[in-house]
Amino acid sequence: MRRFVVALVGIDGAGKTTAASALGGLLGTTTPTMVLANPSGRRTMTAWTARLGLDVPPRSLDLLESVVRAVNVLTNHLRAHRFDGVVILDRHLHCQQALRTTRGLPRGRFLAALARTLPAPDVVVFLDVSPEEALRRITARGADTERVEHLRAYRDAYRGLPEFAGFRRVDADGAQPRVVEELEGIVGGAGRVAAWCATADRPPRGVDDAAAPAG
Repeated sequence: MRRFVVALVGIDGAGKTTAASALGGLLGTTTPTMVLANPSGRRTMTAWTARLGLDVPPRSLDLLESVVRAVNVLTNHLRAHRFDGVVILDRHLHCQQALRTTRGLPRGRFLAALARTLPAPDVVVFLDVSPEEALRRITARGADTERVEHLRAYRDAYRGLPEFAGFRRVDADGAQPRVVEELEGIVGGAGRVAAWCATADRPPRGVDDAAAPAG
């Protein structure tokens, strides 16, 4: 079995962590599966700065978050390097790049260079949720606060990424079981195609139009 890496990305409230955990539990019953989180520590840093009454400039805050995110991504790539099975990444560098755009900052040379250097996930899934539904979920969990305008800008920033055309979109407004079922179909189907292509020593075709040969 080969390693197959799927990254889940999306705005706050899209259900990335919940979906990654549920998908990992589902796939783990039949397939070696590893779930790895790539947070930026933004929620923790925001809480601490608010508690201490600090007014941290956006660029400084973004620098700290980018470093934390990059360290987590690098560490998890090393952890997954020798793992044979499905690796589910809860967030990736795309999250920080979209967040920088939302804040009016450039993509950043460091993040862009790191994205080019590291092996790309086999599939990046964009959990697409409406800003209004995302705000409802964020408010319900009570761990932090958000504004619908920021969530709308964050969603637009994702959709404006050059890599977005290659993402697989999943409607994340619905119930979790349906979202996880669709993710299982994407990961399972893409994984079977990639595994067959590796065995047959040929380049993979698009997942949507590829099918394993009969006989």
